[in-house]
Amino acid sequence: MASPSDFSTYKRLLTYALPAWKLFLVSILGFFLFAAADVLLADLMQFIIDSLGSKSSLDMGVVSKVVDHFIGLDGATSDQLRVIIPTAMMVLATMRGLGFVLGNYFIRVVARQVIHSMRCAVFDHLVDAPSSYYDQNTNGFLISKITFNVEQVADAVTNAIRTVVREGFLVIGLLAYLLYINWRLSLVLLAITPLIALVVAYVGKRFRRISRRIQNSMGDITHVSSEAISGYREVRMFGAKHVERERFFKASEYNRVQFLKMALTDALSPPILQMFISLALSILVWLVLAPDMAATMSPGQFVAFLAAAGMLHKPVRSLSEVYSVVQKGLAAAEDIFELLDSERERDEGVERLSNVRGDVTFNQVDFFYTPERKVLDAIDFQVAAGETVALVGLSGSGKSTLMSLLTRFYEPSAGTISIDGVPIQALPLDALRQHIALVSQQVTLFNDTIYNNIAYGCLADADPADVHAAINAAHADDFIAKLPQGLQTMVGDDGVLLSGGQRQRIALARALLKNAPILILDEATSALDNESERYIQQALDAVMQDRTTFVIAHRLSTIEQADRIVVMEQGCIIEQGVHAELLATGGRYAQLHSRQFEDA
Repeated sequence: MASPSDFSTYKRLLTYALPAWKLFLVSILGFFLFAAADVLLADLMQFIIDSLGSKSSLDMGVVSKVVDHFIGLDGATSDQLRVIIPTAMMVLATMRGLGFVLGNYFIRVVARQVIHSMRCAVFDHLVDAPSSYYDQNTNGFLISKITFNVEQVADAVTNAIRTVVREGFLVIGLLAYLLYINWRLSLVLLAITPLIALVVAYVGKRFRRISRRIQNSMGDITHVSSEAISGYREVRMFGAKHVERERFFKASEYNRVQFLKMALTDALSPPILQMFISLALSILVWLVLAPDMAATMSPGQFVAFLAAAGMLHKPVRSLSEVYSVVQKGLAAAEDIFELLDSERERDEGVERLSNVRGDVTFNQVDFFYTPERKVLDAIDFQVAAGETVALVGLSGSGKSTLMSLLTRFYEPSAGTISIDGVPIQALPLDALRQHIALVSQQVTLFNDTIYNNIAYGCLADADPADVHAAINAAHADDFIAKLPQGLQTMVGDDGVLLSGGQRQRIALARALLKNAPILILDEATSALDNESERYIQQALDAVMQDRTTFVIAHRLSTIEQADRIVVMEQGCIIEQGVHAELLATGGRYAQLHSRQFEDA
């Protein structure tokens, strides 16, 4: 059966339904009416059967007693009964229909509220999750948590409760009615309860185990699909269609097999339970048909008892399936709560800087991705406000990682980074990043208009004149003017409708519009042609005069005018100076410069 951890997990799930508790109560009322009407319809069978024979037992049922209380049945004629019984049928049918509508509609309202709340909670946490969390999880698995896993959880919270309440009320009502008619015979049905509990417990554990596999397989399917779709050009150019088809087939086939295992378990458990219930009903009928027992019951009671007993199998079967639904939901909930309980970006800073000059200090900064993988080693240098510093070195030397530490996408493993003498950990994340603008070679655009991609986030309320000034400075005005909708042109998914150079100029315009005192250019002109790069380099030279700028560049010709060039290798600073000095020393920078121009 359920463990204490299951109860705590389910209790936590229910908190997402609490805001809609009033609607939940309306739903419960509806299910109560539905169950009560079903029980009374079985009791009505006694009223109908007894009305055909002796009138002496007419008032022995629940419905007949209610009718007798309000209008009286003493001396009722057949014509009167022909009106009373159909009227009672219509009242009960209306009551049942009203209960069905109230119960099912409002529980679905609650369900969608739970799904909405959980999805927002998961998304909010993902927005605040540290970069390391994204490094450790693929996009497919993260998207699967928001889509598939949350739906599974909602089933456990709402659909399971719907079944428990609706069918639970019905089972309780039917058992109470059977005990009311003949309590001795009713004990036969109660005797099968332990057998039902054993089957339910086994099925639930199996569903929990298979559900975890299905969730992982859904993440695999989403991941493989996402990679193949986003990289469709590489897939086709490198003849990898068969590779991706095979990857997708394996992921989908595993998912199919797990679903079939669940389907087989789901298909076998109801007949087994129904066999136990049928066995109990068979024994019950055998006892009811005994002469001694038949003499103590009227024909109407006899039929009503069998009808009520026969109605038990469906709600009992439904209740047995609830445990499986709950187990699937709990498996998904554990995965979601693991995410929600994971660490967010550390944001404990309280100090804010008003007039930021842009002095940046790296003091003995180390960084490890893992204990075995040291990326930065004792980085120590100071950058004066307004200075342009170029970071150069082979790929993997730690240049971009160093800038990720400055923006606090990662935290230093040792040492400190300061802006204007204040450690960046003392600043709230939003305040820190407010003072930094970033343009990377991997430009991210959103499926929105060009204007909204430039005036994005905290820049949404920027003066349109400033937006146009940033566009001009980024030399993006020429191609935007040629587009059919101009600034209102949709860029497509990640800017797919634009060229690489156009995307990069939009990203540059966005950074220039931010007008931050610290600017990071990580291969910011790598996707531009020579002419566009020359124009934008001129614009950047003007912009960089007023702010502290870090330039990461593999094309060394673009950073020759930098105030300082810092050469990195294997996470260490091995040289720094101006272009002419570094060439004259004949060190690592001179080798890189010579090799690059020899290749050119």
